[in-house]
Amino acid sequence: MIVLSTPVAVAGLLCLALFGSAALAQEAVIRKNLAERIPNLPKIDEVTRSPIAGLWEVRIGTDIVYTDEQGNHLVQGAIVDTRTKVNLTEARIEKLTAVDFAALPIKDALVYKQGNGQRKLAVFGDPNCGYCKRFERDLLTVKDVTIYTFVYPILGPDSSTKARDIWCAKDAAKTWRAWMIDGQAPSKTIGQCDTVAIDRIVEFGRKHRIQGTPALFFEDGTRKPGALPAAEVERLLVAARKS
Repeated sequence: MIVLSTPVAVAGLLCLALFGSAALAQEAVIRKNLAERIPNLPKIDEVTRSPIAGLWEVRIGTDIVYTDEQGNHLVQGAIVDTRTKVNLTEARIEKLTAVDFAALPIKDALVYKQGNGQRKLAVFGDPNCGYCKRFERDLLTVKDVTIYTFVYPILGPDSSTKARDIWCAKDAAKTWRAWMIDGQAPSKTIGQCDTVAIDRIVEFGRKHRIQGTPALFFEDGTRKPGALPAAEVERLLVAARKS
């Protein structure tokens, strides 16, 4: 049981209640107006105050737009704190898209150990992705890391064919790197081969809205799209270990 011993405490709770009620009412107005005025707008998952007074964040999945208190205007773009130089929108999206490293389908990964392998990095890559190939070459310079590569064929039918040929090879990990780094095409798969693991990876990617490759995941849940420079990968690996 909570005992309110002073009028100040009571007043404080009343203010909090009123503030919360006002926020809920404003959220309802925004949801109603946007739904009525933009019939094809996807389902709104969350409406919250943004760091800028009078501007509200509208979250649709992991996408973010902003609107005024009446939903009269939609704003697409990033909010940047000029004092700290932090992209607040990007930071918010990173938080929304973070994935617990332990939740990754590790059993379906191609595993490479470089150096002592103490640090961990997960990479979703398409066998026909040029940026992925460049990134694979850059990754060779990163030391003391275990790399979990998930074959994620999303760029077309030939990507699915190559993914199958790589997965069904005698040494899938070696075959992946031979193709991605050296350009040595995998041998065509003959006969039956169980590729359910690739299906699981694709399903995981869809669930977590992995829409491009390479997509990188670090131990602390940080998620980064694109072929980052090796120096940036190193920085993020260090940060992930510290956290």
